Order: sequence, then structure tokens, then C-alpha cells
Amino acid sequence: MSGSKIWTVAVVGCGIGRAHIAEGYARHPDKFRVLALCDINEERLVGIGNEFSIPRRTGSFDDVLGMEDVDIVDICTPPALHVAQTLAGLAAGKQIVCEKPLAGSLAEVDRVIAAERQAPGRVMPIFQYRFGDGLQKARRIIDTGIAGKPYVASVETAWKRTPEYYETRWRGRLASELGGVLLTQAIHSHDLLTYVMGPVASVFARTATRVNAVEVEDCAAASLVMKSGALASLSATLGSHKEISRLRFCFEHVTFESSQAPYAPGDDPWEIIPSSPQAAERIADALTGYRRVPPRFEGLTDAYHCALTKGGALPVTIDDARRSLELVTALYHSAATGAAVALPIGLEHSNYRGWCSDTC
Repeated sequence: MSGSKIWTVAVVGCGIGRAHIAEGYARHPDKFRVLALCDINEERLVGIGNEFSIPRRTGSFDDVLGMEDVDIVDICTPPALHVAQTLAGLAAGKQIVCEKPLAGSLAEVDRVIAAERQAPGRVMPIFQYRFGDGLQKARRIIDTGIAGKPYVASVETAWKRTPEYYETRWRGRLASELGGVLLTQAIHSHDLLTYVMGPVASVFARTATRVNAVEVEDCAAASLVMKSGALASLSATLGSHKEISRLRFCFEHVTFESSQAPYAPGDDPWEIIPSSPQAAERIADALTGYRRVPPRFEGLTDAYHCALTKGGALPVTIDDARRSLELVTALYHSAATGAAVALPIGLEHSNYRGWCSDTC
């Protein structure tokens, strides 16, 4: 994209923010330039600033908002800060990138949606695992209609978190992390479930805290009915001694199974298993001319630049984040009440303003 605009960025939060830079912006120097870095940890601020030659470093979010030459504010702070910082960034006229979860309730997401409508900038939530050749080939096959009727899906998020992980003060605390494995880790694979299989109609869930002495859940299991009528099962733990993410989608004419790479479930190799030689031929035709989709932040950032420059739909939208948090809300409410929960969740639902009423 020679001659296109180079968008300037301030990254706020140097934890996952480093991956945004290393895997995203730094791989597209013709599209983005990180001008500023913001973190309250001075050592981390200096280290990452030096690593990527970022000229401005500050511990003040307000300083970032006052930088008139910064186009994009990329928010990588603890979850409880996301809504206030996103709203402030929109009010300052910035484009906003925000790590998951975008908010701690559907009511808060709706506040952000309303603010975005009145602002010059837009909000792109982060779901980087949508990018990679395995998942994108599956989507291409489904979108052409070759896959046919969806039957069943299974999604496993089996990761490991030790007590050392929770030494970071905001982790494992409901007030600052807002939730556990369903909100912080498995939310990615559950986004891929709906990305592939469509919206959810109802859920039944159980949660437990069995791995670490924390306030939030670290184990979960759920049974879902999709709006298509397909069934899905979810399991998640932070106590697996082999870390995997595994997704299996069974359709009428093809079965897809991801690799087991825990932090790259969208990447090849995916197994694509046709129901017949005729289905295999149609799949091969559908993938003729397929062009590589870079994984994770590299692919997301590339698609983001295209949307910013051409004015098209963002690769991940607030509506995507809302659907994700609607599922989270339903899972938490089901686990707390022992009852199945139907979606959508309306304004009158007891958890529209947050699941804390169930979990606190």
C-alpha cells in the first residue's frame, strides 16, 4: 500500500501492549508508527521504549490524550480501566484499540457504543486469534456454502496459570480483572466459536475455583445451543499441565479441527475433513487462489489499517465485543443460578449492568 497514510499510535500498558507492538505495528512500518508509550511501571516503560525506539514515554494517560499528533490510542491496561479510558479517548477525538474485555457489563458496552456514534473515531476491540490461515480457510469454505448445516462444536481452553501469575496485583481480583478464565483466557476461543458457528441461543454453565487461591473462576464447563440448532460444548481450565487450545466444528459436508497451539488457534495446520470426494473437490476449488492471512496481531493490524484508510468496516467491531460479553454474562448467570439462560440478554435482565450481582 505504497503512499498510504502512516497512522500514529500511543500504546497504553506495556504488558500485552508489547505484543501489539512487536507482532503488529512493528511488522507494518509503512502503515503505523508508535510515537508514545504509557505505563506506570518506569522500568518496563524504559525497557520497551528502548527496545522499539519509541520516542515518548509517560506515566500519564492524560498526557497521551493531549498529544495532537497521535491518531490511535491502544489501550492495554487492566480490564477495570477499559471503559473510562475508551470513553476519554473517544472524547479526545482518537481512534481507539482496546484489549479484551472491552467492558465489565453490557450496560457499559452500550455506553461505549453510544459514545462512538457521537465521536470522530471508532473503537476496535481485540480478538487477534481470528487471524491465521487455518481459521480463515475454514471461514472461506463455510461462507461459500460448501460446509452445509452445522451439527456440533467442541471448544477446549486448557492453559496453565501458577501463583506467580497472580502476583500482579490486579489479576485474580474481581474488582480489577472482572472475571476469570471465561473472561480473560477462554473468551478468545469462545469468540472463534461464534465467528464460525454463528450466534448463541442458550447456555448452561458451571464454574469453579480449583487451581489457585483467587477470587475468580479458573475452571468452567458449558453446554450451548446455537441459533442454528447446532450444539456446542465448552471446557476451560487454568490447571492444565499441557497447554492447548482445540476447536472442532462438525458440519454436514466437512469437519474442521484446529491445531492444539494454545496461543495460535487460528494458525495452520487445521484438519479439513470432507464428507466425500465430491465435497473435497468443491473445497479445493473454493481454496484456489487463497492468499495467506498473517496470524494474530500482524493480520489484525494489517486489516485495521485497510479499514482506517478506506473507511470500511473494522476487522473487529464493538458489536463483536458486545456479543462476546453477552455470552460471558449468560455463562456467569447460568453458573450462579444453576439454570439455563436464553440469549439475547435484554435491558431488564438482572445482569445487564454486570455479573457481579451473581459473583460478588
